[in-house]
Amino acid sequence: MSAWHRPASLTEAIGLLAEGGVVAAGCTDLFPATRRQALSGPVIDLTRVAEMRGISETRGGWRFGAAVRWSEVLSAALPPAFDGLKAAAREVGSVQIQNAGTLGGNLCNASPAADGVPGLLTLEAEVELAGPAGMRRLPLAAFLAGARRTALAPGEVLVAIHVPSHAAAGRGAFLKLGARRYLVISIAMVAARLVVKGGRIDRAAVAVGACGPVASRLPALEAALAGIAPEDAAAAVSEALVAPALAPIGDVRGDAEYRGVVAVELVRRALRGLAAEGMR
Repeated sequence: MSAWHRPASLTEAIGLLAEGGVVAAGCTDLFPATRRQALSGPVIDLTRVAEMRGISETRGGWRFGAAVRWSEVLSAALPPAFDGLKAAAREVGSVQIQNAGTLGGNLCNASPAADGVPGLLTLEAEVELAGPAGMRRLPLAAFLAGARRTALAPGEVLVAIHVPSHAAAGRGAFLKLGARRYLVISIAMVAARLVVKGGRIDRAAVAVGACGPVASRLPALEAALAGIAPEDAAAAVSEALVAPALAPIGDVRGDAEYRGVVAVELVRRALRGLAAEGMR
């Protein structure tokens, strides 16, 4: 059986990584992805690292430790802008998975259908990385380099996810479509966040997942939504404003054309739901 290390500090974790091994957090993806009967090399479990735990409001915004579990996201007292991230947390597998799976693990796994990514993109999230060369921060969009690929350098770990104060404004939403309601990989998913001032959309952030190698923001649509009434937002959505940002594939869950159609409809529904929330 492989040795199992549980470092309590970031310094200790980076030191162990320098010696080589398998990084583990919630292990909800690690074991299913292991094709052999055992993991190769020592396992470095990061869930006890103090710097990678907890959700806190900072002077610059909000900080989520990479080892924060999805159930912690659900129970946290967060502004309405994070409602989309919370809705995604409810869709991350069963309650057992939500109690084990981590926010950082979801990002480092870099699945095109990672439930947490679209919501974090609408929150303009940045990732904090640490390794032998020190600390650095990257926009989440730059961290996700492709399907199952990240910008992590050798020996680096994802320490935390940061959301800037200005992105914690407004209200968020999340919708996904799968073959059934829960416990399913998405055919397509959408996150949206609207900031409304004076009855008009001041800022819009919309992202689509499972329709390309990585989830993507929709800049053309976001620009088109600025300045209109929230109740008119859904009607402003068109394929021409959504499709250029996507690169869907066909697989057993749905073909590329279907994914494109679904993405447009989910965006409309998310915006319609946000307008209804704002008018209550």
